[in-house]
Amino acid sequence: QINLERMSPVIHAIDGEAFPDTLVGTDSHTPHVDALGVIAVGVGGLEAENVMLGRASWMRLPEIIGVQLAGTRQPGITATDIVLALTQFLRRQKVVGAYLEFFGEGARSLTIGDRATISNMAPEYGATAAMFAIDEQTIDYLRLTGREPAQVQLVENYAKQAGLWADSLENAEYERTLSFDLSSVVRNIAGPSNPHARLATSELAARGIAGEWTQAEGQMPDGAVIIAAITSCTNTSNPRNVIAAGLLARNARNLGLARKPWVKTSLAPGSRTVPLYLQQAGLLHDLEALGFGVVAFACTTCNGMSGALDPAIQQEIVDRDLHTTAVLSGNRNFDGRIHPYARQAFLASPPLVVAYAIAGTMRFDIENDVLGVFQGREIRLKDIWPGDEEIDAVAKAAVQPEQFRAVYEPMFAIRSDQGRKVEALYDWRPQSTYIRRPPYWEGALATERTLRGMRPLAILPDNITTDHLSPSNAILMDSAAGEYLHKMGLPEEDFNSYATHRG
Repeated sequence: QINLERMSPVIHAIDGEAFPDTLVGTDSHTPHVDALGVIAVGVGGLEAENVMLGRASWMRLPEIIGVQLAGTRQPGITATDIVLALTQFLRRQKVVGAYLEFFGEGARSLTIGDRATISNMAPEYGATAAMFAIDEQTIDYLRLTGREPAQVQLVENYAKQAGLWADSLENAEYERTLSFDLSSVVRNIAGPSNPHARLATSELAARGIAGEWTQAEGQMPDGAVIIAAITSCTNTSNPRNVIAAGLLARNARNLGLARKPWVKTSLAPGSRTVPLYLQQAGLLHDLEALGFGVVAFACTTCNGMSGALDPAIQQEIVDRDLHTTAVLSGNRNFDGRIHPYARQAFLASPPLVVAYAIAGTMRFDIENDVLGVFQGREIRLKDIWPGDEEIDAVAKAAVQPEQFRAVYEPMFAIRSDQGRKVEALYDWRPQSTYIRRPPYWEGALATERTLRGMRPLAILPDNITTDHLSPSNAILMDSAAGEYLHKMGLPEEDFNSYATHRG
C-alpha cells in the first residue's frame, strides 16, 4: 500500500531520461501496484536471494490475456464484491502464470482504489500480474495522494507519447480475451476455506451456510464469529471501502446496535492515512465504539496474527466443541490460517465485516435476519447499509492530499542523524518466540578477536579465472598448505605425489 500511495512514481525521470517504473517484489501481492499501470510481479525469497548474489532473476515469457470489463456495478456493490466474483471467474478460466490486462468501459469506470483491490488478489486467481492502463483515474489518484505536480504531468505526457495511455491500447490484440460484466456482480462473501469459493449473500440459506440456530443465555451460538477484522492491503488501500465500513458503523450505533461480546474485532490498515481520513469524516469514533479501533498498520489477522482469544471464550470453544468462524476483509481464508480456534473463515467487504460482528454468527442470514430492534422497529442490513452517493461524497470531502504528504514526507525524508548510534528501544525478552537477542552476541563469539598475522593456506593464481575452476586446479598449494594437510592426517608422500602430479 505504501508503494501504491507513495513509492512508485509510475514513470521515472533520472539524469534526463524517462522510463516506466517496474517492480519485482518478494511478496505474492506485489501486483497491487499494477493498478497504476506499473508492471509489478512477486517472486519467492529464493529468487530474491539469487539476485542479491548477483544472478539474474529468470522468468517464463508469460501468456498475456486481455480481460474486458463491461457494464457498471449495481448500487450497494463494493470493490470487494467485484474482486471475489472475478477471482471465481478467473480461476475457472485458468489464468495461472499469465499477465492480465484489464480494459474496456468497465475498467475505465473503476477508481485506482477499486483497481488495486482487483490487482492485489492476482495470486488468488493465479495470475502473475494484473495490469490496468494509465488513464485519467491514474492522474487523479496521483494528485489525491500528494504527488508533485511535475511528476503527475510527466506521467501523463510520457504515457501519451509512448503509447501507454488507455486510448492508445484500445485496439490491442490478445491471443486470448475474456469478458466479464460488472453489472452481474451481487453482494458476495467467499468461503468457508478458499478465496475463489464465492457465495452470494442472498443465497446463504440455500447454500446451507445460514440457518436456524439456538443460543442459550450467556453462551456463544453455533457458528459463532470469534474474529471480525478489517485487515490490510486488499481493501484498506481503497478509501471507499473503509469509509463504507465507517458509515455502516455509524448507522448501526444510531440504531442501538453493537457487536457481540465474543467477537474479537480489529482494524489494521496498510497505511497511516486511513485513521486520518476516518477522523476527518467523523467516523473513527463510530468504528472504535464497535471494537474496530486501529491495532496496527500491517498484516495481522490476514496471516494469522490476530492474537490470543479471551481465555473464557477459548475455554468455551474447547468445552462445547463449538464450530467457530472468522470474517475478514483479506485475501486468504484457508483452513487453519486465520486462527487455530476458528475452524473456517470467510472473506467479505469491510462493511460486511462490521455487520457480521453485530450478527455474531455465520448462521445468521445477513440479508434477511433481524440484527436488532430499535423503538419497536426491526433492523436489517438494508437499514444500515450506506448509499453510494453518501459514500462517494464523504470520500471526496474527507480524503485529502495533505494527509498523504503528512504521512509520507517525514517517512522518506533524509535525516542528518541517520548515521548516529541508536540506543536499544526495549529490553530483549528471552522468553519471546519472535524477537530475542541473537546467540552469537553472547559468550566466546562476543569477545575480542585474538587471532593476528593470519595468512591464506591457498590462493587463486592470477592466470586462472573462475571459468577454469575445477577440483584439480582451484587452488595453488604451497608448503604451508602441505604442512597443514599433513597435520590433518594426510601422509606427506600422498600430498607430495598429488601436488607434483597436478603441477
